[in-house]
Amino acid sequence: MPNNNAILAVAAVAIVLAGGALVLSLSPKPSVAATPTTRTIYMAAVEPKGSATIDKEPFPTKTLPAGGGMALKAPDKDGKWEVEIYRWDPATIVVTKGDDVTLKILGINGKEHSTTIEGYGQQFTVKRGELTEVTFKADKAGVFKIKCQTHQPTMEADLVVLGNP
Repeated sequence: MPNNNAILAVAAVAIVLAGGALVLSLSPKPSVAATPTTRTIYMAAVEPKGSATIDKEPFPTKTLPAGGGMALKAPDKDGKWEVEIYRWDPATIVVTKGDDVTLKILGINGKEHSTTIEGYGQQFTVKRGELTEVTFKADKAGVFKIKCQTHQPTMEADLVVLGNP
């Protein structure tokens, strides 16, 4: 059986260690501010599609929400049906406040996409087969929608601008 002095010594060491841990956890953390930089981000206007035939997979009975961003095409004479949706790829862009940003957007699907970046006053049109460049300074922190006005509600991306600590 340990003696009282040994128990007191172990308790004292435990208190000192706990106090040190508390002091470290309350100490201010050094902050490392992100240095603004120049960013070029490639995006694409895409239209993923899927299809089946009614002999292998029944045509869905539920309808899709109204809007230009998605479609469910009824079976044709051969029983083939399709589903599609318009999207930006990638759907999330992350930059830091102060960055000089260039989006290079390739139009792959859809004739054209009249687009805005909310909060940044950017308006442009992406056309199939063309590379559209949009350049701006990320001078406001927050989350801003990149929206194709033609293919709502699905063709939206998020521009996330991180604030400097």
